[in-house]
Amino acid sequence: MADEEARARLLTCLDVPRWAEQVVAGRPYADWSRLEAAMRSAALTITDEELAGALARHPRIGERADAVRHEAAHSEREQAGVDRADEDLAAALLEGNRAYEERFGQVFIIRAAGRDGPEILDQLRRRLGHTGEQERTETVEQLLQIALLRAKSPN
Repeated sequence: MADEEARARLLTCLDVPRWAEQVVAGRPYADWSRLEAAMRSAALTITDEELAGALARHPRIGERADAVRHEAAHSEREQAGVDRADEDLAAALLEGNRAYEERFGQVFIIRAAGRDGPEILDQLRRRLGHTGEQERTETVEQLLQIALLRAKSPN
């Protein structure tokens, strides 16, 4: 895979151009574990501005992804465990998202793949108790978990 193609693929995993450049610059990787280590290492230096840009590409948990603004296909697949027909869950997620955004000034992000709605809601509520620094660390980790899943995906 050419560098440009690799960079473009990485940007669909985590929309931070400097991060993608750093990962591409380390190629080739002998195996997945080395690629994962490079992705993790590059994520350690994500700036607040880069973080805000990456978060802008993600829909709120429980909302449908806007194809123009978000990586819609990825987001829909990743949030498949959230039952949008469950009105109580939808209301609780909406309330939790609002509280989170008011507290931290950003969208709540979590690796939703493999989690159901109640688990996501529990995590949202737990994270509302974080300090700003704890939540920044958790947010970067969740973005990285999403990026790793997307990098493994054939799409």
